[in-house]
Amino acid sequence: MQFYKNISLTFFVGLIFNAAFSQKKTTPETLVTDRPDQTESPSVVPKGYLQIETGGLYEDAGEKVLKQKTTTFNTTLLRYGLLNNLEIRVGWDFSEVKTENNGVKLDNVATGLSPLLVGAKLAVTEEKGILPEIGFLAHLYLPFIAGNDFKPQTTGADFRFSFAHTLTNKSGLSYNLGASWGDDSSEVSYIYTLSYGYSIIKKLSVYAELYGNLPENNTANHFWDAGITYLLSNSVQLDATVGTGISKGQNLLLSAGLSVRLPN
Repeated sequence: MQFYKNISLTFFVGLIFNAAFSQKKTTPETLVTDRPDQTESPSVVPKGYLQIETGGLYEDAGEKVLKQKTTTFNTTLLRYGLLNNLEIRVGWDFSEVKTENNGVKLDNVATGLSPLLVGAKLAVTEEKGILPEIGFLAHLYLPFIAGNDFKPQTTGADFRFSFAHTLTNKSGLSYNLGASWGDDSSEVSYIYTLSYGYSIIKKLSVYAELYGNLPENNTANHFWDAGITYLLSNSVQLDATVGTGISKGQNLLLSAGLSVRLPN
């Protein structure tokens, strides 16, 4: 585990060093967010701008006998453009988890904050012909602010490469590849996502996505979701999503949210 983490950290520091000396002039364009889908965009927030991405989420998971219903009241990600090619990221969730056994609600309701996400995203290269736009992201999940019901004993981590292709002037294809460590386990879980987006009109877009994780020593988990985004302006976006599991585990996923870039 430590070996992979050290490689990731060394690589990320090298990319940041390169970015600091190869910055280009950027100006704010139409808002590009990392929600509502699971696929992270390779684009970074423009230098000097703060982007707030927040919303709510409901998930019904489990099988017929034992189910968990999770309501996340505040899933928030703050993104700040530190350099033209680099953003820093801070995120947290506040969730409530209710458990049912054979349709009977149990009294052990779990509530509280998740571990604090801190990390960064680096814009590695722009799209050039058939070569995609590429970004690199790395995060730590710090346990010290987490509620007792969600507090791990150790710090989690993940990294991923993000890729995006323009297919037409109205459609695009994005995908992520990476790995994560968490839940007090040294087991690596490999991450993948694949998302297709289509712009119906200038402000209204839809997407469909496949995503999942492949733990080294456990069964792989595969999911799908689809959703809609609507731009109220170049700096404000609304979104909504519905999804479910392909493999066993997730019965229903619903989410809705708001993203704002400041200053407008």
